[in-house]
Amino acid sequence: MSGTVLVGGGSGFVGTHLTKALSSKNYGVKIVSRMPGPRNVSWHEIGARGLPENTVAVVNLAGKCGLLSACKPYFISLYLGQNVMDFKRRWTAGFKQNVFSSRINTTASLAKAINNSLKKPKVYISMSGVGAYKPDPEAEYTECSNIRQFDFFSKLVIEWEKAAALDSAAKNQCRVVAIRSGVVLGRDGGMIKQLYLPFILGLGGPVGNGAQFMPWIHIADLVDLIIFCIENNQVEGVLNGVAPQVCSNKQFSNAFAKTLNRPAFIPVPSFVFNLLLGAERAKMITEGQKVIPQRTQELGFKFRFPTVQSACENIVKGA
Repeated sequence: MSGTVLVGGGSGFVGTHLTKALSSKNYGVKIVSRMPGPRNVSWHEIGARGLPENTVAVVNLAGKCGLLSACKPYFISLYLGQNVMDFKRRWTAGFKQNVFSSRINTTASLAKAINNSLKKPKVYISMSGVGAYKPDPEAEYTECSNIRQFDFFSKLVIEWEKAAALDSAAKNQCRVVAIRSGVVLGRDGGMIKQLYLPFILGLGGPVGNGAQFMPWIHIADLVDLIIFCIENNQVEGVLNGVAPQVCSNKQFSNAFAKTLNRPAFIPVPSFVFNLLLGAERAKMITEGQKVIPQRTQELGFKFRFPTVQSACENIVKGA
């Protein structure tokens, strides 16, 4: 497949890696952004003029899941766009609405552009998150698991994915894929970038007792998965963008510290996040879900980094 891939939010951590990989495979890339640039088109242009010529795929990363740092070193966010875990922002109704609209509106705008286009792209890939699954130490979730609204973040994911729905005419010509991504691991962005210094100084450790699950994926595997969805016509529906190895927060901390030849024995108490963020937001850090990429693997996707140890070694040592 050749042609242009339109990437919403393509200037961030995942978008930068995706753009580089697509270019290496001779795709043209257009980035939907509020910032000017040689490859960029604005959200207003997409709304007014529609998709760029010869668009074969649309990928929306605006609001993509990942990890940031605003109160270093332990600022952790599972949803970008409007920074959910900004310690400086109170968790008010207005802030929640900004978080909600920053994801839903971009996703719906791209869906509308596809609906209105005369020549449809082959696929529309929208990123959401594992927040659709309720934290439960006993439950195991696959793409076939039923999801329902149980808090703000589950509602966000459900509405996020609904916003990507196409009309009946477009659905007959354009596949829709929703990737529910876990924490994205890579040296030049996300969580690892923020944890590198405290861990290298021997100050790293788990959140709370570290027993909570931490669904994760290496940046290279997430990029590969997006391209896999673009290039394989049988792929549509929900995919869990998480590595096969189920990992706790403590297991990740130990693996990362081991790769750096450092200890990982300084935990951050859960009550710290409850105080800073409030109980609703803090649960995104202090609780987690056991998420399995069952359908992702059944469709034939192969992970380069299936274990957290192999991912950490690649990130730290380039191995």
